Amino acid sequence: MAPSRMPGSLASPHVRAKRTRRRTEILHAALRAFRERGYHATTLDDIAERLGVGKTALYHYFPDKEAILFACHQESLAELDRILRGTRRYASATERLAYVIREHVRVMTDTLEGSPLAFEVPALAPERQDTIIAARDRYERALRRMITDGIAAGEFRKVEPKIAVFAILGAINWIARWYRPEGTIHAAELGEQFAEHLVGGLTCG
Repeated sequence: MAPSRMPGSLASPHVRAKRTRRRTEILHAALRAFRERGYHATTLDDIAERLGVGKTALYHYFPDKEAILFACHQESLAELDRILRGTRRYASATERLAYVIREHVRVMTDTLEGSPLAFEVPALAPERQDTIIAARDRYERALRRMITDGIAAGEFRKVEPKIAVFAILGAINWIARWYRPEGTIHAAELGEQFAEHLVGGLTCG
């Protein structure tokens, strides 16, 4: 059983900030382990070892490995929501889609450190899968609307938005299969190249 912890409402701001930092450290240690070993082969001991603590220290934050995986998904989906809000500053569908692609690649390479979370949804319990899939579907629908708007404005060729979005997300998600943070390809450069190729394939010019 996980040790009891101080209710958030009673903890001081310093304690809450410390807990938030530690929780983030656990998630990033888990993401690195998932990338290198795969989710199923990773143990709580593997994650704890990367932090220089015992496995029991993790129980103050997460009851099990699946809870860590779910939290990683929630963090990434929150990033995608922020990306969609950020598109409001751009006037054209071309600019909005390019921004989304650049930032989504940043999430894959920086936030998720190249970890293949998109391929690990089946490892979650059914109710958690439903939560992640529903959020992912909302994101996909937003991208389809973006492409539909671009077609209506004459910026994009007349393509099937659903297939176009699948192609874009498939290319981005596949980054997890080959990207390594220590490699020679920098994240910002990768995002620019993906935006250039993926948006360029839709434009009418």
